[in-house]
Amino acid sequence: MSEVRSAARGRARIRITAPGELDETEIETWRALRSMSGAPASPFMEPEFACAVGRVRPMARVAVIRQSGDGYGHGGAYGNRYGGGDGHGGDGQGYGEPVGFFPYETGPLGQGRAIGSGVSDAQGAVCRAGLGLSAPELLKACSLSAWEFDNLEAGQELFVPSAAEEFESPVIDVREGYEAYAAGLRTRSPKFFRTTAAKERRLGRQTGEVRFVFDERDPAALRTLMEWKSAQYRRTGRRDRFAKEWISTLVRQLAETRTPGCSGVLSVLYAAERPVAAHFGLRSRTVLACWFPAYDTEFAKYSPGLILHLRMAEAAAEAGIGLLDLGRGAAEYKDALKTGGLRVYEGSVARPGARAALHWLSREPSRRAHSFVRNRPRLAGYAQRTLNRVGRLRAK
Repeated sequence: MSEVRSAARGRARIRITAPGELDETEIETWRALRSMSGAPASPFMEPEFACAVGRVRPMARVAVIRQSGDGYGHGGAYGNRYGGGDGHGGDGQGYGEPVGFFPYETGPLGQGRAIGSGVSDAQGAVCRAGLGLSAPELLKACSLSAWEFDNLEAGQELFVPSAAEEFESPVIDVREGYEAYAAGLRTRSPKFFRTTAAKERRLGRQTGEVRFVFDERDPAALRTLMEWKSAQYRRTGRRDRFAKEWISTLVRQLAETRTPGCSGVLSVLYAAERPVAAHFGLRSRTVLACWFPAYDTEFAKYSPGLILHLRMAEAAAEAGIGLLDLGRGAAEYKDALKTGGLRVYEGSVARPGARAALHWLSREPSRRAHSFVRNRPRLAGYAQRTLNRVGRLRAK
């Protein structure tokens, strides 16, 4: 347990724990704080996601923040967990329910990163408005010299000022219903919508009945998707995420998670009872976070991935989901399908000191090089073609 002092709000007590050690009251408070944030209800920001990561990432932690009201308190309920050691354990009077949660992972030399970094598409702290705690104070309590993020959500007052870059995370808005979305798509991209619908009809005529399942529970379908995705990573010269055991285990565990704020959803497009495209993502009551889409390349001429996404948008709207978050990253299919975008940020926040300087030297030059290429279309295109060639060589 660490203790820090907030100039704006008096004393704050911060307990550092593994996600799996959060008690039910803390989890419910996390959910309540998140629901009051006004941010889109991303399942990546829910306690279930943090707990799932904690089961596969031993260095996952959560800072539980409690703030005093009128006094320090003496002896009692929170004495063992939040007091003690100084002879004044206290009953925690003035330390009511938690006012904030900060999930993260620890690394060497006190360098931290977002929990689930590499696969999490929404990152940050879940805190009461006007917390009065600075980012350096929080990092100090967590024994972190720096904290790195690549999908920090908008509105994170503690960390957005330290962001180095801002990106769009494209979204499909179906809050007015799928028909309204489809009508808008026909207006914006009439050729795209007409061509995709024609390809779906052709797929049915030439291969057999087309069938869509929004929430498929067959583990074999998930294995097929992961195999397709791994092949796609290799084919395009990119790092195979599913080659990392913790990621594949995390996905399998989340596929079995069923809570209102965070549930795994596997959607599959079948043709003649054969899967031709699939997607695994996470949903809350109102947001579907699109995560791992892939398709059978044998059916590429039918654009099964696009058909799948349109079917997903329709099913999501029927299920009461208003937003499909396609995730950060440029892709033609996202440009074709999106109605708008959320803002996400990349960067790091650091406490002054030698360790923070080492973090900057180890990360910032590489990040700037990637940014330089990414912001120059000709260079980015050349880099992508090079990756594709590397992928083809690997496949031989």
